[in-house]
Amino acid sequence: MPLTVSPLAERRGVRAAGEVGLSTHQVWERALEEIVQQGEEVCHVELSAVTFVDVAGAGALVAAARRLLPDSRLVLHRPPPALCRTLELLWPGLPAIEVSMS
Repeated sequence: MPLTVSPLAERRGVRAAGEVGLSTHQVWERALEEIVQQGEEVCHVELSAVTFVDVAGAGALVAAARRLLPDSRLVLHRPPPALCRTLELLWPGLPAIEVSMS
């Protein structure tokens, strides 16, 4: 399944739809890099239409969060449950990533 990423209209960040896997890593990583380059204190990533994020995609998310300015964070809105579990298992307590189920 392809991955589409578009800017959010109502706040700083992006909306993703589809799957993050081997064939879509470039799209995912490019979108995350653009978020980091914006230099915002809070960047929103709407993931309610994402059905799957592989471990490499989760790692790219963590790497992007680590490149944010100090005290900045990525807010993941409605991520797939498996992504939440992956983040909790491999990168517990990462302060630059916040999960919002709303």
